[in-house]
Amino acid sequence: MMFKKWLSILFTCLVFVSSARAQLVIEITSGADQLLPIAVVPFGYAGMDALPEDVAQIVEDDLARSGLFKPVPRANMLSMPTKQEDVFYRDWRLLKSDYVVIGTVQKLPNSQYRIGFELLNVLSEKPVERHNSIDVSARNLRDAAHYISDKVYELLTGSKGAFSTRILYVTAEGDRKSPLFKLQVADADGYRPQVIVESKEPILSPSWSRDGRSIAYVMFRNRRPNIYTQELATGRRQQIAQFRGLNGAPSWSPDGKKLALVLSKDDNPEIYTLDIATQKLERMTNHYAIDTEPSWEPDGKGIIFTSDRGGNPQIYRLDVNSKQVERVTFEGELNTRARMTPDGRFLVTVQKNDGNYHIALQDMKTGRVQTLTETYLDESPSIAPNGSMVMYATTYQGKGILAVVSVDGLVKYRIPSAEGDVREPSWSPYFK
Repeated sequence: MMFKKWLSILFTCLVFVSSARAQLVIEITSGADQLLPIAVVPFGYAGMDALPEDVAQIVEDDLARSGLFKPVPRANMLSMPTKQEDVFYRDWRLLKSDYVVIGTVQKLPNSQYRIGFELLNVLSEKPVERHNSIDVSARNLRDAAHYISDKVYELLTGSKGAFSTRILYVTAEGDRKSPLFKLQVADADGYRPQVIVESKEPILSPSWSRDGRSIAYVMFRNRRPNIYTQELATGRRQQIAQFRGLNGAPSWSPDGKKLALVLSKDDNPEIYTLDIATQKLERMTNHYAIDTEPSWEPDGKGIIFTSDRGGNPQIYRLDVNSKQVERVTFEGELNTRARMTPDGRFLVTVQKNDGNYHIALQDMKTGRVQTLTETYLDESPSIAPNGSMVMYATTYQGKGILAVVSVDGLVKYRIPSAEGDVREPSWSPYFK
């Protein structure tokens, strides 16, 4: 029942968006040294027609992309069981696989597919998980595969998986002098991209509401930035900020009731909050410096933001109740675009050192700072809802692309697009 409820919400969120041609592609560039060996056996299928999706391959790709697992190549498999009684554990010990995922796909009379899977421990020769069957339509086979990946990931790591989440990003296609900007949404692995809105003027700063049902973003109209919110299920869009000057950087509060914004309607860029229900604005900062790029702390008690009030851009924390401000970052020539992991433990920033912009991670307890990336022009970090990975925009072979790095810096992969430059990623929350 939980899977069906989640699947319904996910599908509803895509009803009012149009198809896009450019699909993102995963290119894994490095992984952790100690990987958990696992075999994902092709799922059994007895249907007369070909399956629209290779469910087991999607699961294998998900696990490999996490950088924590080392899947056994299909070509090396000594057998391909689909039921536990057909598993010869000796075969998998010879391949040094610690775990095996097996499953079946059955086509039902109503054009639905029934998927069942088991996760087996090779050493104990016992199931780790025997899951109830899942019934889905052809268009939801990928969703079912991501759901299985999440279950396997959680069972073997103790942390919740993020394969069923989605990403927002902006593409700039066509002539570089007058590109067409598209705000798109896709699966976390880059598949099934959909266009939400397109414009001949820039689109910036997409942000998810915490329930995943709505988004906020900045879109220029007649060369002026305006902030919009949009319901994904209905396509209903509302312009919420069109003040004189700058309207930018919307960020949803954890309870979904407010947006933090940057407005310069009173001459200087300051942080404001907007109550979505009442449309009441509250000014949160009051300083002659530039205050920008707000992002809420997970508990909603504070807002982290970028300010040059210390002479160069650094990250500061604003207490929502008292409005007291304190500086958070001290290492690096500058720090911008801060985001906090869901547990509040780490702060991710764009940090400049020696003229290069990298993604950096600061431990909020110890103050220790770690540089996560080695590319030279990184920007716009966004964190997976389980806190394990950071997606960011960078440049590769002269083109704007998305890339992902794990919070320990060991796992890295690129997500290039076949068409245009890609920027401004935003990783979705879990869909409730």
